[in-house]
Amino acid sequence: MPIEIPLISIDKAKPEKLFYFVATGVIYRDGKCLILRRAANQVAHPNVWGPVGGKLEHKDLREMPPTRMNGDVTDWEHMIESLLRREAKEESGLNVYDFRYLDSVVFVRPDGVPVVCVKYGCQAKPGDVVIPQDEFQAFAWVDGKTVDSYQCILGVPDEVRKTIEIFQGRPHAKAELA
Repeated sequence: MPIEIPLISIDKAKPEKLFYFVATGVIYRDGKCLILRRAANQVAHPNVWGPVGGKLEHKDLREMPPTRMNGDVTDWEHMIESLLRREAKEESGLNVYDFRYLDSVVFVRPDGVPVVCVKYGCQAKPGDVVIPQDEFQAFAWVDGKTVDSYQCILGVPDEVRKTIEIFQGRPHAKAELA
């Protein structure tokens, strides 16, 4: 029996408890990570370098079938991974897999919108990088040293280094994440 998607509404939500939910993905391939230079028209972090990422939207819940019923609550398992797959494809043209949690941050954008952001490292399947010119100005594959020569969003160089350590199998990197 298919699971019915509940009506999505913020009518009963407490305004002081509303946040954007964003996930970012530091894409790894062949010992390097992909960073993108954000366009000047971006609300948060214009003209600086960062990973792929995007907001979870209500339409994501309407368009993706729920995975289970948890009593009277409808669940969508693996939604963050689905969000990162979509954003990586849209923003870089790459397909990604093997998601590893890096970190999280809560911030308030310049327009006053509060954001919860979870950060992941992920691996890229073979393919060419293609970026949407209305969102990004350029892309670069960087290692743990060359990333420091780019004007990045605060924390991104450390996320690049951590992602490289995770996927190159260095044991101390995994211990740091625990």
